[in-house]
This record gives sequence, structure tokens and C-alpha cells, in this order.
Amino acid sequence: MTFGSVFATTGEYPNMIFSCVGPYHYVPTEWICVLFVVLYSISAALHLGQALRYKLWWMIPTATFAGLLEILGWSARLWSSRNPKLLTPYEMQIVGTIIAPTPLVAANFIILGKVISQVGPQYSRLTPKKYTILFLCFDIVCLIVQAVGGASAAHAASTKTNASMGANIMLGGIAAQLFAIVLYVALAAETLLRLRYNAPFRYVDQPRILEKGQPAVSKKLQLMLGGMAFGTLCIFIRSVYRTVELANGWAGPVISTERYFDWLDGGMVTLALYTLNFFHPGILVKKDEFMTHGSQQSTDEEASAT
Repeated sequence: MTFGSVFATTGEYPNMIFSCVGPYHYVPTEWICVLFVVLYSISAALHLGQALRYKLWWMIPTATFAGLLEILGWSARLWSSRNPKLLTPYEMQIVGTIIAPTPLVAANFIILGKVISQVGPQYSRLTPKKYTILFLCFDIVCLIVQAVGGASAAHAASTKTNASMGANIMLGGIAAQLFAIVLYVALAAETLLRLRYNAPFRYVDQPRILEKGQPAVSKKLQLMLGGMAFGTLCIFIRSVYRTVELANGWAGPVISTERYFDWLDGGMVTLALYTLNFFHPGILVKKDEFMTHGSQQSTDEEASAT
């Protein structure tokens, strides 16, 4: 399928497909676009304020940036709702909505590393530092791949050439992100199970000792983990949807149905962003004495491993 076939303007049916359908195969609903622009603007502003309030600077290039990219994507869709024949907003929304969840996933990777530092790095297969570095590097690669694919597809749209290469690149980036999310969840689940049954993965000189009646995971950390689990599920659902969407092609039934995109992309990412607003690491994962102790444990473990 080529964008040239979508925008057929010559031959037996001049301008018919272009004027009636456009690149989306539908006209984005204006009020839905406005709603998502407002929702993402509120969440992004909250994330920026929370990052400044709790001095969590890494939340700016992750969760806040994700919100800004979604604002870009949905503003472009709003533009399309009023000018459905224009290609520029369509190109903008391709790039914005494809890559926006990637920095949000990176925020979850960082948070889990900090949670592991607090509950006990000895229960994790990877040290918190290695965990963060590994998954962040993988996430950056996924971001670059999706951005390249989105740019390629947008260029194909502007030149009315075959966009299958861009779609395949984006599909590869999203599939890789799905793999990273599954691996992330598996390692997190293993850590929590080892903590629950007191089965450390490695020996440490100063293991965490619980007082009588003290829970292995505090109430605040339980809330943080619950919020992360729900947010990750939302991003996972969205990634599965985008994988199916791109695999079906640019004129497939999935990409041509607006409500699928509204619920399974816009809705899922909105829930994930707001979940992190309400279950925020600045509130639930505080830098207490054990955080410092946990960081020292991580350093000792890495030194003993070498």
C-alpha cells in the first residue's frame, strides 16, 4: 500500500478519495482531539511541577516529555479535524503519538531501580544501577528506531511514495519495546517473589534486617508498585494495539477505525500518565536512611562482583 493510492488525485476518480477520506481514512473528531490536548496539557504541567517540587529532574525528560509529545500529536490531530486534506498535521501526529510513550516507559524503569534500592538490592537479579542503565539504553534505542520509522513514514506521506519501510521500522521499534516491557515485568516479579520468601539472589555484607512485625514492603511502596503495574499494563495494551495496527498496513481495518485509536492509544497513555501523577515517586519513594544504605549495598555488590 502506498500513500499515493490513498491520495489518488488523477485518473478515473479524480480527487474522490482525497476529498472524502484523507490519510486517516476518517476525519478525526474535533471534540475528542480537544479533550486529549487538555488532558495531556494538565498531566504534563503536573509532572513538571512535581519534578521541580521533589527535585526529581529525571522526570522532566521522561514523563513530562512524554506529555509534551502527546500534546504535539493530538494538536496535530485537532488540526486535521479542521483540515483533513493536509498532510503536515498527519505527519506530525505519526511521529508524536508513536514515540510519546517511550520516555514514559523510561520513567518506570528508573523508578523500579529506586524501589529495589529501598527494599533490598540483594533480591534483584541485577543491581539497581545496572538495571537502570540496561533498560534505559534499550529504551533509547527503541525511541530512536520509532522516531526514524515515524520520520520515514511522514516523508513518504509528503512525497506520496511507499510508506511500508517506515511502518516496518516503527513496528520493529514497538515490538522491541514490548519485549523490554515483558522482561522488565519478569525481573520485577522475580525480585518481589524473592523478597516475599526471603530468597536473596546474592550475598551482601549488610543485609536488610526487618524488625518484628515490619512488612517487607512499606504501604507507600506498595502503592508505588501498584501504580507502576497499572501504568505498565496500559502501555502494554497500547503497544499491542499499535503493533497490530501497523502489521495490518496503512489501509487496514484497525488503523482506519478512529475509536480504536482513541481508546487503545490515547486512552491508555492518558491513564498511564495520570497514574504516575497520582502515584508519584516523589511522594511514595522518599530518600530515607535505608535508601542511602541500599545505594551503598549496590556499590558493595558491584565491587564484589568484579
